[in-house]
Amino acid sequence: MSSQQDLLRINIAIDGPAGAGKSTVARKVAKRLHYVYIDTGAMYRAVTLSAIRAGIDFSDVARLGELAATLNIELKPGEKSQLVSVNGEDVTEAIRSRDVTLGVSAVAAVEAVREHLVDMQRRLASLKGVVMDGRDIGSHVLPDAELKIFLTADIRVRAARRLQEIDQAERIDLEQLAAEIAERDRKDQEREISPLVRAADAITVDSSYLTIEQVVEQIADLSRTKLAEAK
Repeated sequence: MSSQQDLLRINIAIDGPAGAGKSTVARKVAKRLHYVYIDTGAMYRAVTLSAIRAGIDFSDVARLGELAATLNIELKPGEKSQLVSVNGEDVTEAIRSRDVTLGVSAVAAVEAVREHLVDMQRRLASLKGVVMDGRDIGSHVLPDAELKIFLTADIRVRAARRLQEIDQAERIDLEQLAAEIAERDRKDQEREISPLVRAADAITVDSSYLTIEQVVEQIADLSRTKLAEAK
């Protein structure tokens, strides 16, 4: 039986393509509502980084699955972003490298990797009061989430945002980055295991011409409506 505290909180799933602003928005929504933020993308990046360091080819699905099972991935709130550690090592910055970005879709498509991380994500959300972002949260990880958002934006807008996040030494042409994001969209949408898809009951929010705060306020308003409906 749910406790009274459970009845006062809901789970919020935020899905969408790369560069739509999911992590930033989800983190701010969680802070606004005093919820727990879970960056699932960072978890897949952590596995990808570990695979690169271990010299595991992204096509070696068996070893990738075995690797994922050995990793203790922790997510903790930080001043500017969520802090990510793997087996006690802070990898918050390392998981944002271009090599990781280019490889994470392949790693995230491995069924054994997804099964391990999805189980972890569902356990974290079982107490309610969670804001979780990714590509299959509303459709697969938390299909019963009370509020589902599909956050998107024009691909050139997404490329420009991502360019600002890239280390100066790794800077590339905007058009090349847009092409890479389009290719990642294709891979995420076409993968057999939990592809990027808008859940049937998700609310689409286009962030192309909205500020972060406008998006956050819109989602916070929707969450208050959903919470009132759940009471």
